[in-house]
Amino acid sequence: MSSINSLAPGQIEPAQPGSRPASGRRFTAWHAGTALLLALGYSGYYFCRSDLSVVLPGLIHDLAQHGITPNQAQIRLGFMASLGTVAYAFGKFFSGALADTGGGRRIFLGGMAGSIFFTIVFAMSGGFPLFTLAWLGNRLFQSQGWAGLVRVSSRWFSYSTYGSVMAVVSLSFLFGDAGCRWMMSQLLAHGVGWRGVFFFASGALAVLMLTCLLLLREAPEERGLRAPEVNPRNVYAEAKATNAEAGGDGERVNAGAIGTEAIGISSILRPLLTSFPFWMVCVLAFGATMLRETFNLWTPTYFVQFVHLAPSIAASRSALFPLCGGASVLLGGFLSDKLGPNGRNILVVAGMTGCTVCLVLMGQVPDHAATWIPTILVAMAGFMLLGPYSYLAGAMSLDFGGERGSATAAGIIDGFGYLAGWLSGDTVARIAVDFGWRRAFVCLAGVSLLTALVAVVLTVHQRNRLLREAA
Repeated sequence: MSSINSLAPGQIEPAQPGSRPASGRRFTAWHAGTALLLALGYSGYYFCRSDLSVVLPGLIHDLAQHGITPNQAQIRLGFMASLGTVAYAFGKFFSGALADTGGGRRIFLGGMAGSIFFTIVFAMSGGFPLFTLAWLGNRLFQSQGWAGLVRVSSRWFSYSTYGSVMAVVSLSFLFGDAGCRWMMSQLLAHGVGWRGVFFFASGALAVLMLTCLLLLREAPEERGLRAPEVNPRNVYAEAKATNAEAGGDGERVNAGAIGTEAIGISSILRPLLTSFPFWMVCVLAFGATMLRETFNLWTPTYFVQFVHLAPSIAASRSALFPLCGGASVLLGGFLSDKLGPNGRNILVVAGMTGCTVCLVLMGQVPDHAATWIPTILVAMAGFMLLGPYSYLAGAMSLDFGGERGSATAAGIIDGFGYLAGWLSGDTVARIAVDFGWRRAFVCLAGVSLLTALVAVVLTVHQRNRLLREAA
């Protein structure tokens, strides 16, 4: 695949002296500030995303007071969540291209504004039609956030630090998610209803949107800094090299230095859609995202229904999943920059295998077991799953797309992943209601195992490719 962390002698020619001055490769305070703003801003998205998961047990109870059985309410809300995830996936396919052609900062801030508006609409609604409409709108605007973040990252950071930088930025959807869940759980513990939680979520995101509006910049040139180096093996550089070898004008090009001039959507899409490793990463995203979305949505409900915890305690403990995943992302991000071109693929195989083991064990937990057993297994699943998950639409997308198409790559990969979100909402709800949570986790273990096998195929493909290049 296009993932690479170093340039071996005799491969693609690097930038000529003077085209990328050393100052352009320095990590300055502005770079650190940009990474912090991106992480904080995307963390804020989770106020208006995790709020539904946090209040779900209470919302089910509230709806049951109005003539709907708890099981019916759970299935209807699961169906609504699935529709929202499909809307999120739909938006992903377009938001990446919009960010690459129209600017990442604009998309990043626009997604925040739309999410705030529809979260308020949801809180003011009183039935499933308006609930569903508001959640669809919220998720559609939320789909813009990550594409904008990836686009801005591709303009600010050098390819040699993609793994480390994206690991830090990815903490936004892990530690940020955990922090948002904890704060909202405290509101529940103090008697705040689900509507109050939604109003709090929209206000918190509004504060972060204003901060990013004032301080975030699209590219380092706006701060008087040089543009960074991009991956010399991104798919656009490979396409240029292939054309030259096939009888082009013979001009030696700087494989990493793709200009930022106006470009057509077709020229962005074609190299991505003809790359076999890119499609394999899309399949990985399908399985990994289904597992992640299932835990994100249903962990508090699982803790209430199966482990018999109070709703506020269940919401607090659900934060362990992204919290432990954040440790995995940091560790895996730095390791992937050290392990060489195939490092990220190997770590994905290891992580998905470990996640499979955790899910099998969760399917064996007996009724009324000690509460610490499922709690630890949820935390371990987060550690095993979320590190590999973070590579797919993060560092790997930057590897594929470089400066030219990174947001588009991230959008397509995420889009395919969130197509599986339908299963995480509606299908998992039905399995849990009809067969119980233990059977549901056995089914999820099968998904994790298949995902691990796809990662093995991708790893072998990359290893063979590297051997051919070395020869």
